This record gives sequence, structure tokens and C-alpha cells, in this order.
Amino acid sequence: MVQANNKKKSPTKNKSAEKLTPAKEEPVRRPRAGSVTLPKNRVLRPFNTSEVKILLLENVNEAAITAFKKQGYQVETYAKALVGQELEDKIKDAHVIGIRSKTMLTKQVLEKARNLLAIGCFCIGTNQVDLQAAASRGIAVFNSPFSNSRSVAELVIGEIIMLARQLGDRNSEMHDGVWNKVSSRCFEIRGKVLGIVGYGHIGSQLSVLAEAMGMTVYFFDVLQIMPLGQAKPLESLEDLLAIADFVSIHVPETEDTKNMIGDAEFKLMKKGAYLLNNARGTVIHVPALVKALQSGHLAGAAIDVFPKEPAANGKVFTYYPDLIKCPNLIMTPHIGGSTEEAQSMIGVEVSQALTKYINDGTSLGAVNFPEVDLRGIREDDNSTIRVLHIHKNIPGVLRQINEIFADHNVEKQYSDSKGDIAYVMADIANITDIKGLYEAIIATRSNIQTRILY
Repeated sequence: MVQANNKKKSPTKNKSAEKLTPAKEEPVRRPRAGSVTLPKNRVLRPFNTSEVKILLLENVNEAAITAFKKQGYQVETYAKALVGQELEDKIKDAHVIGIRSKTMLTKQVLEKARNLLAIGCFCIGTNQVDLQAAASRGIAVFNSPFSNSRSVAELVIGEIIMLARQLGDRNSEMHDGVWNKVSSRCFEIRGKVLGIVGYGHIGSQLSVLAEAMGMTVYFFDVLQIMPLGQAKPLESLEDLLAIADFVSIHVPETEDTKNMIGDAEFKLMKKGAYLLNNARGTVIHVPALVKALQSGHLAGAAIDVFPKEPAANGKVFTYYPDLIKCPNLIMTPHIGGSTEEAQSMIGVEVSQALTKYINDGTSLGAVNFPEVDLRGIREDDNSTIRVLHIHKNIPGVLRQINEIFADHNVEKQYSDSKGDIAYVMADIANITDIKGLYEAIIATRSNIQTRILY
């Protein structure tokens, strides 16, 4: 048994120890600081934000409206697309217009937009905008190419199952009171071959989902892209069409993809195969699709996009009467990305890009415009302004601009060009005559649009 030593220590020894041992000082406790302290950037203002007018059409998501109002901008919204004189009247005073896929911003319309700085396409495509006309007027165009990828990919999976089980036709029959319980020409999708044309963000997500459903995935793309999972690339579109049970299209609208799938391509597809198009309406030659469905060479198709689409909802889709009559055909009104989740993400992404462009001049993500950015001006720096100069891409411009800057200290400067348009961002310190600097820049022969933020 171990007993505690309860003997008292000698008082003499304790006093001796006190004399020899100095008293311990309490450590000074300092608040822990982060490893890096970054200075805040100054909030730049081109003018009073309450003067910035935002025009949002086609029921743009509430997330974007909230973001713009938080900046103090004036926001005007419409649930539908505008056309003709009504569109021209509304756009003439707007600094930013936000649209989806139905509003057509032609060269004629943009000529009326005297104050327009930027266009926000709250969708993937930008073919509804005359990009060259916009760039020539110094108008940057932004979109959201990736935010609805998951929504489209999920829709395609649903369409594949519906086509394989002929659910579209069975649903229509039931609504007509017809009971038609059949199993002939109805299949599981497990073990079937999915051919994906265009292996971008949507195509690659689709391949992962399809593999999880037990499908074998092949893809064709003009670019060399690393496959996800067990997906396998093929060297040509023809090779893909020849082996696929389901062919899903995910390519942009270009001259090269116009009528990409026509009579010749349908003949290359396996008899009893299915076609799905959730990309762009012009990619499929509609009369050839009708012929392939009516002949029975294709067992079915799912079409979400059309060469011609109505500008507003209603009983107005009368463009393709022969297509509507085809069997095992799923038709949807361009809703691939129309989910609450996708539209919210699109609203956030595009509104952020537009806000950065208005407030800071940052053009990262612009589709028709040089992508230029500078780090922010520090909050404690009250003597620096930012010059945003959009100009024609011709020789001698930078020399001319730098001669104007020559009497001032250029803190930082960046320039880039895209086609006929170039963009200079420069932070200039110790400017006393902002108006004089501005007038000197806009007087240059290459000037398209110049803004100064301070």
C-alpha cells in the first residue's frame, strides 16, 4: 500500500527557495491575428448608383433582381420578351439589359440603346444577340454557360427512360381514355449504348449519370477532352451514330453545326435508335427527322429546341405540323435549363458579372469582348481613378493614350483585344483634372466608349 507523504516542508527551506527563485511574470496575452491581412478595396462609382437603370425581361430570376437592388440600381422587370417599337422604347435609356432566349437584340435595336453598357444573357446561348454589333458599340455581353448543366443532363436521362418505355404515347392514350398495356418495343436502358455528341459540361455530366444507370457511353467532340468514368471517345460522328442506341446532341449553334443531323446521318443510325436534341434547334434538319420517324427507322425522339420558337407562351406553336403527328415523340418548349435551381444560379452568376463590369470595369466572362481585369484600388487610396477605354483595334492607340497619361503616375495598366475591339484598363494617381483627362481620351480617333471610375 502506497501512503501519501504528509510531512510538512521545513519553513527555512521554503524561505531560501523564495530568495533564490525569482517570481514568474504572467505572459502577455495578445489576440491571435490571421497569417495574412489584406487591405480592403475601395468601392468605385461611375456615378450615383441610383442612376444605373437595369431592364430585365423574360421573367429573370429573383436572385438577380435582389442583387441589383442591393447595389442601389433602378430595376424594371417584365415577365415576357419585348419586340419591335416597345423594345426600342424601353432599351433606349437602360444601362444594362437582361434577357433569356426569346428577346432578339439585333443591330437595329442596339442602335437605339444610347446608354447601354452591357447585356446579360440569363441562359447558356447568346445567338439572340448580334454580338458583333454590340462589341462595335462598346457593349459587353455576358452569359451563364454552365449553371444549368445539371438540369439539362437530368432532363435527358428522363427522356431516355420515357422513350425506351414509350411513356409519351401511353400518357396521351390514357388522357384520351385508352387503356393500352403493352411490352412490345419497350426496353430497359441498362446495357444500352448512349452516344453523346459534344462532351462539354452538359455532355460530360450526362455521361456520369448514364453510367450510373448502367449504360455504356461513347462520345464525339471536335476537341480532345479527357473522358469521365468509363466513357470512350470516338474519332468521328459517323462512328458514334453507327453504334449508339440513343444519340444525345449537346453542341453550340454555329455554321458548322447547322443541320448537322440530316438525312445522311439518320441513315447511319441503327434501326430502332432514338435521337435527343436539347442543344439548339438548327442542329437537326426537321423534315429529315420527320421522315426518319414516320418510316420507323427511328424508334423515337425527344426534342426540346426548334429552329423557330414563339416569343411568348400560349397556343402559338404551329410551325411543325408534320412533326407533331410523329409517334413516340417527346416535345418540350425549350425547358432544358428551366428549373428553380438552375435559374437561381444563373441569376447570381450573370448579375455578379454585370455588377463587376459596371462598378469596376472587369470584363472577365464577356463573350464578345476582350477579357480584362485589374486588382482593386485600396480603400485608403483616395487619389487614384480608373480609366476604362474601349477602342478600335488599330495601330498606334496605346501610344496615343499613354501620351495622354504621360504627365501622371500610372499605377497599373492592362490592355487586350478581341477582333476589331480593344480594351484598356488603367489606374492613374494624383489626377486633378478628371474632366480634362476624359475629354482628351474621347477625342482620340479610335474611341468607342470611355468611362472613368473614382
